[in-house]
Amino acid sequence: MTNEALQNLIGPWFPNPDDDKVSDVVETIESEEDSDLSSNKSEDIAKPSEIVNPSLLEFSEEESQFLNILVQPEQLHALMTQLKSNQETNFDYLYCLSGVDWGAELGIVYHLESTTHRHRIVVKVKTADRENPTFDTVSNIWKTADFHEREVFDFFGVKFNNHPNLKYLFLTEDWEGYPLRKDYVDEINMVIK
Repeated sequence: MTNEALQNLIGPWFPNPDDDKVSDVVETIESEEDSDLSSNKSEDIAKPSEIVNPSLLEFSEEESQFLNILVQPEQLHALMTQLKSNQETNFDYLYCLSGVDWGAELGIVYHLESTTHRHRIVVKVKTADRENPTFDTVSNIWKTADFHEREVFDFFGVKFNNHPNLKYLFLTEDWEGYPLRKDYVDEINMVIK
């Protein structure tokens, strides 16, 4: 399935409730020249209203051969469940799950493949909450996520709701900080040139 076909299939799964509120509404703005003159001859300049995404999901290809989907944390588990269980997508293989520090936001990037349809997709989720970053686990959808999520917990401090065994995998329990975050500082172990 092409990226465009995947987007057309997946987009309607999470319709944006604000999409139906945007119709042919046009805002009118009074020009500066008209406001200086008396109000007898006021011409309005039409400005189209802001376009609202019809889906709660954001799609892109971001210099990638795979379709990228940005999902809000609240819809993450529902989207992932649908991606696996839907007959047309059937993403039965989670082959990579990575934590990412984008600076202002922390997030997870999931790489999925359908071994029957032979298509791939990338799903991203982000949060600005660096103090308590939390997402729903997908380990109940793909068993391979279990250890990947534990690794992200170790190195980024991201917690996964409903994970069956969320504990340190590589670091000791007394380790302070999260070594793969951009703001992590370790005066003893870091090599600074």
